Amino acid sequence: RWLQQHEYVEKLNMHGILSASAGQEQLLTELLVTHAKIPILIGELISVEIWKHKVFPVLCRLEDFKPRSTFPIYVVLHHEASIINLLETVFFYKEICESAEDSILDLIDYCHRKLTLLAARSTTAQAGTSAVPVPPQELQKQAETMEFEISLKALSVLRFIIDQVESLPLSALTRMLNTHNLPCLLVELVEHCPWSCWEAGKLKKFENGTWHVVPPEDQVKMTKLDGQVWLALLNLLLSPECQRKYRFDGFNKSQLLKLRAFLTDVLIDQLPNLVEMQRFLSYLAVTEPAPPKKDLILEQVPAIWDHILKKNSGKWEAIAKHQVKHAFSPTEEELKLQARRWAQTYSLDMMEALAPDKPRCRVCGVEAAKRCSRCRNEWYCTRACQVQHWQKHKPACNLMA
Repeated sequence: RWLQQHEYVEKLNMHGILSASAGQEQLLTELLVTHAKIPILIGELISVEIWKHKVFPVLCRLEDFKPRSTFPIYVVLHHEASIINLLETVFFYKEICESAEDSILDLIDYCHRKLTLLAARSTTAQAGTSAVPVPPQELQKQAETMEFEISLKALSVLRFIIDQVESLPLSALTRMLNTHNLPCLLVELVEHCPWSCWEAGKLKKFENGTWHVVPPEDQVKMTKLDGQVWLALLNLLLSPECQRKYRFDGFNKSQLLKLRAFLTDVLIDQLPNLVEMQRFLSYLAVTEPAPPKKDLILEQVPAIWDHILKKNSGKWEAIAKHQVKHAFSPTEEELKLQARRWAQTYSLDMMEALAPDKPRCRVCGVEAAKRCSRCRNEWYCTRACQVQHWQKHKPACNLMA
């Protein structure tokens, strides 16, 4: 049942990406709102996160953990990434934010945890895969890689939530400003920029799922991730309601004023709205803002995280042992069945539609429109290139076919 649910989420995720690229995601958002699926997706997101932190470490220490167990565990690790990616696609819409209702508090907490990990990440660390063949270590490395990419998605989701702050429950803004102090956390991200690093004298940035070297002429260019942080800060700090509720004490004020060093003319040219933030920070530097207005304290608290932790307190090792026996030790037949289901979920046509780059000829590297009709794995620009490559391709083609 869980694997079937994951297939549904994965197909929704892929459909959401394709619909967004075509500008036709309205139908998907309407269905998610009508059938009240956003709170369910947030609940799954929280439950997988708890599983990763509580059950997964125990699982890797168990003696009867076998190499064969890695296949379904990869599915679980991927499930969180699929959900946050789907939420990133649809949370742009106001009605999606509103349909989350009280579960938005759990999502805000989730995003705060991910951004805290992102801020603590070394600026020289890069996402990558491990060459260690031992399954637990390999899985741990895979989990770290996915954690980094998921945190970047959480940044986008949080920015969309901040955009719709007026439509959220009353406690959402208080939680973002005073419980989690998101403005200062976002300043940390501006200051340390975990999606860029220097390696061998070259600046590298993480974009579209990979690290790439930035040419000198583009080093001052704002990336999408930089833009998400600045827009989130802009909407938080310049909102009258936020200014009324936020505590501009000595520490918070000093942290926010660090932003002035980054507000260069080059940056403002790329995002002109930052002129307003520059004015606000100049005003903040020479004045003492009024203390936050004290309202009647009647605050909602996130329920999903606490409910799962309380329900399963002290049971994590028993859960891990049960899952090793019943979920993560599949038979050969079960593995083949799962592999067939995954092959159907990830159809080649769907994956190609999601790919950012056009296929290239295997021989000459130019853009290709033809493919091997037998294995459907290699691309060619002309039949001449296909014939030329056939002797090299034949063994792999036979295997794939």
